Amino acid sequence: MITGTPKPIEEILEMVEPYDNIIVAGCHGCVTVCRVGGQKEVEVLSSTLRLAREAADSSITIKELSLERQCDPEYVESMRPVVEDYQAVLSIACGAGIQFLAEKFPKTPLLPGINTGFLGVTERQGEWSERCQGCGDCVLHLTGGICPVTRCAKQLFHGPCGGSTGGICEVDKDTLCGWQLIIDRLKALDQMDNYGKLKPYKGWSASRDGGPRRIIREDMV
Repeated sequence: MITGTPKPIEEILEMVEPYDNIIVAGCHGCVTVCRVGGQKEVEVLSSTLRLAREAADSSITIKELSLERQCDPEYVESMRPVVEDYQAVLSIACGAGIQFLAEKFPKTPLLPGINTGFLGVTERQGEWSERCQGCGDCVLHLTGGICPVTRCAKQLFHGPCGGSTGGICEVDKDTLCGWQLIIDRLKALDQMDNYGKLKPYKGWSASRDGGPRRIIREDMV
């Protein structure tokens, strides 16, 4: 899932300062799971903004809403009847959702209420950790289901580097050596032969360079 953290309220207040009527828009997707952008957070943030404005002898009109997903046009279109009645939209969805709203409503300022983090998993309640960087050339079948690009602190595609001690990375004592994890996993699966099958180069052509990436499923278009 896509993770995120709330922006400081001071930063949000500065963003909304020019406006006196806005929409606070949440998303029922990933940001709800990590408790930064769901309906509850919409309500709390809206109340905080109202109170802050009142304390500053000002006022603000806020419409609270949450979309099923801010990254899907069918749900975004449900906002169209009301968007023009407000000066700006403060979105607490991920960066993708915020940008999609900006594309759909080009005359409406879009303000980010959270800082988008990474693609990760829930370690325990209230704790998430990164697992994927969306590099576009997945090799998990060769590395025991552990991503070397994400789990190695140096993002080495061919490791280990030799800088770890007791399975701990030299970069940070709280960081496990990604390649030690991979090798231990391959041994446990009796798949160490996969270690020798890794490509001599990393296929970065499908990664971040060259503008936004796009996936088209012709069978779904």
